[in-house]
Amino acid sequence: MSRLHISALVSGVGLLVAFALAPAVFPNAYFRVAMGDLTPLLAITAAVIVSARNAFDSRGHTRLFWGLITAGMGMWCFNQANWVWFEVLVRKPVPDPYWGDVVLFLHIVPIMAAVAIRPHQADEREGLLPSALNVLILLVWWVAVYAFFVFPDEYIVTNVALYSPRWNLLYVVEGLILIAVSASAFFASSGSWRVLYRNIFLASVFYTFVSEAMNAAFLRGVYKTGGIYDLPYLASGLGFFWVAMAGRRCLGDTQVMPSIARASRPVAPLLAKLALLSLPLMGYWALFLSQEQAYLRQVRFGVAMGGVALLAFVIFLQQQLLDQKLLDLLKRSRRSFDNLQRLQGRVIQQAKLASLGELVALAASELEFPLSAILNSSERMAASSNLSREQLANAQKIGQQARRTRELVSDLLSFAQQTPGEKSPLELKPLLQRAVQMEGFKLENKKISLSVESNDKVPLPRVLGNANQLLQAFVQIVENAVDALQEIGGGRLQISLWREAEEVVVQFADSGPGLRDPERVFDPFYTTKPVGKGTGLGLSATYGVIQDHKGQITCNNRPEGGAIFEIRLPVLKIAAPLAEAARV
Repeated sequence: MSRLHISALVSGVGLLVAFALAPAVFPNAYFRVAMGDLTPLLAITAAVIVSARNAFDSRGHTRLFWGLITAGMGMWCFNQANWVWFEVLVRKPVPDPYWGDVVLFLHIVPIMAAVAIRPHQADEREGLLPSALNVLILLVWWVAVYAFFVFPDEYIVTNVALYSPRWNLLYVVEGLILIAVSASAFFASSGSWRVLYRNIFLASVFYTFVSEAMNAAFLRGVYKTGGIYDLPYLASGLGFFWVAMAGRRCLGDTQVMPSIARASRPVAPLLAKLALLSLPLMGYWALFLSQEQAYLRQVRFGVAMGGVALLAFVIFLQQQLLDQKLLDLLKRSRRSFDNLQRLQGRVIQQAKLASLGELVALAASELEFPLSAILNSSERMAASSNLSREQLANAQKIGQQARRTRELVSDLLSFAQQTPGEKSPLELKPLLQRAVQMEGFKLENKKISLSVESNDKVPLPRVLGNANQLLQAFVQIVENAVDALQEIGGGRLQISLWREAEEVVVQFADSGPGLRDPERVFDPFYTTKPVGKGTGLGLSATYGVIQDHKGQITCNNRPEGGAIFEIRLPVLKIAAPLAEAARV
């Protein structure tokens, strides 16, 4: 306990002692009345100020909690200030019926709602609106209860002997509900919140019994302001002041560390349901079971039905809010499911590529020895002087094709990640132009156009990659696009380059028929080409090349027709050492 709280506790005890001894020291009747009204007002005002500071210094449901505590204490302070006005300033007795009784009756409702919303269990992602609507339901219900049981006998047909006991009974019920709610919150919480709920429970118990004793003294006509009953009344005000002070001491803990709550049902929605169900029963009693005048029965029935209408409207708003949250949850779930499917597809793709890599590595390793033998034999034959010109040309062709096959085997091994390709800083646009040029030489359909576009005003950064591997990947995508365009008799393939954050984006957009199954495009051995024209390894190998370059490749169909392949490669950092440029 800090020095400030010890000082507050000592000051509170001293104030109670001074309050008890003051009438004996100053026997003046007016002084006793002024002391009996002003001292509790000061204690309650202090509680309002500290609670308001707690609300200002907190956030989320904790702010709502302290805001409701401040509202309840503020209503209590307002009622006490009216007593000061009548008895101290105007020097008149408080009228009966007194309109301030409505404010005094309702001041417990915000405190009850503050505890019922269970801020220690609230999910801040849901916002404050659901809790605020539950608070509104409780407030509407208690207003309806007051208007049903007390208001007709207080102002329509004034009957003090009837409305006073009803007011006292409802006030006790209110206090008992606050005690039950705070006790439930105490057992369902831990840590700083548990201490806070304990203080509210003790202050509520003391205040409920003190107020009941004072109301009973009013009915018997033995209550006097500044008398013996005001001593425990002042102590109850100091009790709520202590709640605010202790809450401020642990404000940081309650704000940043939620309680380790036990499993329990939310209290505020349960009270809201009970409130909605009780009003029709009250209306039935007023209309069919009450023995009062017909006019009063109609008033009570109208109040009950009005309360039902207001509560139904608030619950309708709650349902609309819940429906919107469910829709948002479904959208987020769908997006999460789609992301999971894409991630699963990537994992499966990686597994397929790993299996294919093992197969390719085995085949390439088996081809390496015979290729070396063929190449060595062809070189010896080419170096021989006993061959004719035709035989020499054939030996050179055999050597060229053997070397080409060895390069292919080397690329297959690189794809299989058995012999990683050497990487160096390079520019992508020349590679794309070369790929388009290589494919353009084979074009027989003049209705097909190929182009490479980029913003020449903004130079594109280089990437770290293997020029041969990337060229083969680009050629494969261009070749597939050209085959698709030939199926429809012509079209356009546009290749665009740009920088996006720390990536270079290469986009291949054609006006062909599109992709039949975009999700399977990168699967090994998947092809839509006729038998004998495609093996289904081209785009699968391209996928492996891009992955080896720590990039991403995606594909989808364009809304206006055609397909889009998009490659993203990380930008080469200028500060990277040259040694890293050769790293895989």
